[in-house]
Amino acid sequence: MTTTQLVQQLGWELLTPTAPEREITKVYCCDLLSWVMGRAPADSAWVTVMGNVNAVAVAALADVACIVLAEGAVLDEQAQQKAQQNEIVVLRSGEPVYETAVKIAQECKL
Repeated sequence: MTTTQLVQQLGWELLTPTAPEREITKVYCCDLLSWVMGRAPADSAWVTVMGNVNAVAVAALADVACIVLAEGAVLDEQAQQKAQQNEIVVLRSGEPVYETAVKIAQECKL
């Protein structure tokens, strides 16, 4: 499933409308950025509550398919600009991290 299809299926908010769609192959949950850098699988949907510029940098390094901000977490303005510059897809879910990850796994049939 692609990031665009996920947004359409789940009705989540797309925070970076100019970013190209990506294929999602896994789900990864973590808020410790140094941990994510070394462990997040490429093409995964990274579920976190970290909406800052450092999270965007980590997403680029890890080559994740998208960042999914759970619990309605805010993407700060600097992070949004950096995400758009680096073509990082950022979505927002109002649900807790676990429920967000489960929905991704179910929708993507992972």
